[in-house]
Amino acid sequence: MPDLPQRPFSIRIFVPDGNADGLRLVEKSNWTGVGVVFNRGIYKQVASRPEFGRTGVYVVIGGSEESAMPTIYVGEGDPVKDRLNQHYVKKDFWDWGVFFVTKDGSLNKAHVQHLETRLLELARTAKQCNLDNEQIPTPPTLSEAERADVDSFLLDMLSIFPLLGLGVFEKTEMTQKPTHLLYLEAKGIKASGYEDAKGFVVCEGSQLVKQETQMIHNYMSTLRKDFVTQGVVVENGQHYIFTQDQVFGSPSTAAGVILGRAANGRIEWKTKDGRTLKQIQTAAAGEAGHG
Repeated sequence: MPDLPQRPFSIRIFVPDGNADGLRLVEKSNWTGVGVVFNRGIYKQVASRPEFGRTGVYVVIGGSEESAMPTIYVGEGDPVKDRLNQHYVKKDFWDWGVFFVTKDGSLNKAHVQHLETRLLELARTAKQCNLDNEQIPTPPTLSEAERADVDSFLLDMLSIFPLLGLGVFEKTEMTQKPTHLLYLEAKGIKASGYEDAKGFVVCEGSQLVKQETQMIHNYMSTLRKDFVTQGVVVENGQHYIFTQDQVFGSPSTAAGVILGRAANGRIEWKTKDGRTLKQIQTAAAGEAGHG
């Protein structure tokens, strides 16, 4: 599948009961699909809505104390309500879910099986979550035209997921050369990264220390273990090394994970000529103020 095209679009979120934390219906401009977002606590109250009675693909999401990454289960249903009813009773890990159907009923069983397979493949490639699915199902047979239509539907889904706080299907990759590449060197390791709209990105090949100090935050320690488990980082001599680009919520989290201790990323990350990220941001703010 080609990279997600960067094109402007608008999103409409309808909240039927007036509660922003309740059921949300997400629609995109010029799209036949609709995303339905719900919390587990209100599932029984909202499952009677007509959207739950349609054919679609779904993701249920939860967390755990053992991992800093979300746990997800991807599935399909014809209708989705039948499968979600089973998960409501038998799967304890999830706290909320989202599913996608069409307003015109144009998705059939084979279509959603294809979407399920693709989402699982993307999640395994991205390595940003713990998959509750034990295996990836065999994809259905679709005509070339059907596959093109369903993959187009998938691209629209993938553009919506990050807006819901679910970034587990997208592998971090440099799409354009960053304006400022930053470096971190300490304890015999070297790392590089840059600021991006998604967060702070640490580049593939960057090194991490093996030993953590007692000053490391528990979240960072857990995230380091997750990276090892997922194969995002692997052993390389006296240190670890990133096997892919990895986005972090902040430069400090990135620096802390790399150094194995609490760290101020605005000071630790520097340009080749020694300017800190803080100095770059301060200068940029000054220029913006005089613009």
